[in-house]
Amino acid sequence: MSTPAKIPPATLAKLAKLGIHHRSDLLLHLPLRYEDETHLAPIESVQPGETVQVQGVITHSEVAFRPRRTLVCRLQDGSDELYLRFLNFYPSQQKQLAVGKQIRAVGEARMGYFGLEMVHPKCRAVDDDTPLNSSLTPVYPTTAGLSQATLRKLIFNALETLPLTDTLPDALLQRLRFADFADSLKLLHNPPPDVSASSLEQRSHTAWRRIKFDELLAQQLSMRVHHRERSKRIAPKLAAQHRLTDALLRALPFVLTGAQQKVYAEIAHDLAQPHPMQRLLLGDVGSGKTIVAALAALQAIENGYQVALMAPTEILAEQHYLKLREWLEPLGVTPVWLSGSLKKKEKTVAAERIASGETPLAIGTHALFQQNVEFPKLGLAIVDEQHKFGVQQRLALRNKGNEPHQLMMSATPIPRTLAMSYYADLDVSVIDELPPGRTPVVTKLVGDARREEVFERVRAACVAGKQAYWVCPLIDESEALQLQTAIETHETLTQTFPELRVGLAHGKLPPAEKAAIMAAFKAGELQLLVATTVIEVGVDVPNASLMVIDHAERMGLAQLHQLRGRVGRGAAESMCVLLYQQDRLSELARARLKIIYESNDGFAIAQQDLQLRGPGELLGARQSGVAMLRFADLGEDEDLLEEARLAADELLQHHPDAARAHLHRWMASKHDYLHV
Repeated sequence: MSTPAKIPPATLAKLAKLGIHHRSDLLLHLPLRYEDETHLAPIESVQPGETVQVQGVITHSEVAFRPRRTLVCRLQDGSDELYLRFLNFYPSQQKQLAVGKQIRAVGEARMGYFGLEMVHPKCRAVDDDTPLNSSLTPVYPTTAGLSQATLRKLIFNALETLPLTDTLPDALLQRLRFADFADSLKLLHNPPPDVSASSLEQRSHTAWRRIKFDELLAQQLSMRVHHRERSKRIAPKLAAQHRLTDALLRALPFVLTGAQQKVYAEIAHDLAQPHPMQRLLLGDVGSGKTIVAALAALQAIENGYQVALMAPTEILAEQHYLKLREWLEPLGVTPVWLSGSLKKKEKTVAAERIASGETPLAIGTHALFQQNVEFPKLGLAIVDEQHKFGVQQRLALRNKGNEPHQLMMSATPIPRTLAMSYYADLDVSVIDELPPGRTPVVTKLVGDARREEVFERVRAACVAGKQAYWVCPLIDESEALQLQTAIETHETLTQTFPELRVGLAHGKLPPAEKAAIMAAFKAGELQLLVATTVIEVGVDVPNASLMVIDHAERMGLAQLHQLRGRVGRGAAESMCVLLYQQDRLSELARARLKIIYESNDGFAIAQQDLQLRGPGELLGARQSGVAMLRFADLGEDEDLLEEARLAADELLQHHPDAARAHLHRWMASKHDYLHV
């Protein structure tokens, strides 16, 4: 870090924890909020809940020991008095707050046992002519052992000594009518008292809009640069030979939908290019992504290359394996199965078949990218539910080959703003229609008090020859959450329905046992399957027409939508019952249930999920390493994102030096994985 030598190594280490590696990073370490120390409030005017600055003399100071050791002081200013209370304090603070000392305190007032009080206010000793601050006091994100005073000193030094040159061309600034970069930065770090505090807190001030635009612009530039770089890399040309692909299409008992034909044509075109495809295939639950993936795999295989298909869970990977084996073995293509649960000998045999080139298609979990698995001729990597994999995992699979093509699939529809922002470097294909014969699933919201009625509905469906799922959110007993567990529920339902064959599937079952239960359910040998969310993705049982989701209030929107998609796969009318506990229904849970009840459209649900949860959880960014936006909000700043997209193209085309300078300012010290 190019900082003055006087900063101690311990401070440098703490700054690094905040993502501050260079002095220029300090400029963009912006305040979380502000404290108003520009004026004093008379104590008599202070209302509970207000954060204010008061000044007065300590008239009483003692250490009380009930219920715990606490320093309690009384502050008087001539108009009234309030108490200052400290649960953690040092002897030096006791001296500072001794009787007779004049103190300025900033904190949130609240009603305490003895009257108005501040708990752990910020205090300093003053005299009669100590001046008030002339600007609002910034409060920065920090880490343990790094004080606000230290951060302010470092940031203000950076503001005074570093160049704050604007990276945007004048013509663009004038057209967009944005504030100057230097002025915006200085105002946010040091706002004058006449600036609207709410516009700063809500990040709607013109200075905030400029910073948010710059951040979005950097993200768009980064994406486009990665897209350009990819087009310079060399990948195998896998032009359609129409041998295996046409044979599969002829053998299928169904015809591809128009949407499936369209997206396969886009993928086929990309595979034939001499640079690596990076395409994201989006399709709602049940839209038929697997057959498209199978056709892409065959196009690579008929060109003499290998394909790896990776899924995040064993149950989903195994579903793909069984389905693709059923389709491809008659064509002479036998896939190999590789997962972490295989015995050592089985893994070795599978790895040898891949390494020898004997098998053209390997399907499995993250076991596919272990070091001992070698692909001599990997042409295509297919990653299902790609947002559930970490960036390093996706890179590891890609690195198995010499620039293989990549097809990423997701059944979690991605809102337009998210796709524009985080997937702008990818080519996106969308399957936007369901196969014929699919009936919309009817969704019912049922309170827990009506559980007996739900039992009767399940019995009626199974007696009529249909099958049902009963989904529970937890495996083990947890008193804290008081949830019905899958094991308990299985016992209850087995006793409730002695005439039905009831199975149990959860993530802790041995893989062979789990696979046998799923196969028995698919074959109709089981009428009711009690399961955890292991059935969330990939399970295809057309005869299952009823799903009960227990404790639906505990689950996220995407998960509820995925689970609901396990029914409605046949011609019969299907129903999803969301069973919830009324006494545990938070406002957020109520909002989620209302959305899922009112809509079957995965993209509309995803857009509302973005509003509720934010992009981090939706993208799986917490485990995936995607660099998240710090300042812009995709829910509120869609207009800025549109402007940033247009400006990125303009800069790269007509102002490449400005684009480089802008990227350097925002991305120089970031671990930027956006290209994966």
